[in-house]
Amino acid sequence: MGGLLAISRGIDRVNEFLGRQVSWLILVAVLISAGNAVIRKTFDISSNAWLELQWYLFGTVFMIAGAYALLKNDHVRIDIVSAGLSKRTRDWIELFGHIFFLAPFTLLLTALAWPWFWLAFTTGEMSANSGGLVIWPAKLVVLIGFVLLTAQTLSEIIKRIAVLAGIIDDPLHRHEAPPQVEGEIEAAGEEIGK
Repeated sequence: MGGLLAISRGIDRVNEFLGRQVSWLILVAVLISAGNAVIRKTFDISSNAWLELQWYLFGTVFMIAGAYALLKNDHVRIDIVSAGLSKRTRDWIELFGHIFFLAPFTLLLTALAWPWFWLAFTTGEMSANSGGLVIWPAKLVVLIGFVLLTAQTLSEIIKRIAVLAGIIDDPLHRHEAPPQVEGEIEAAGEEIGK
């Protein structure tokens, strides 16, 4: 299990690094958007390439940060049912979901993204918009995003098995507030709601 945990730590490090670095593309996209708007309003000049570059950048952030969100356990979930379950039961549910739902999904989309990207790359596919950009870089980002998400899914499966076996502490364990603090929080929420 030690070797698998080492692989998991390596995957986590890669996705941690990429997740943090890709956030800077939001700033670049905002600057491009603002510059494009100013030029369009001031000089009545516009280009589809600038608009497409904005969605390329936002798409890159979304695709690359997906694995980072899984690493940080920041993905959307519905805790209504699981909140009343024991931690061990929630761990088994996580493991089951990762193995039988997330892993097949990411593997399938990775397999489908490869020929989709390769065709665009080999044919030099261009945007249908006048003055648009080449398409293959955006499709490559989709492929890379699903490869990273698949790898992070493997990492999460390894860690969840190790947690259930008692080999490691849960890296995502969030300490719950003591009951008296939770009561105070609920009371404050009710007071605000009045």
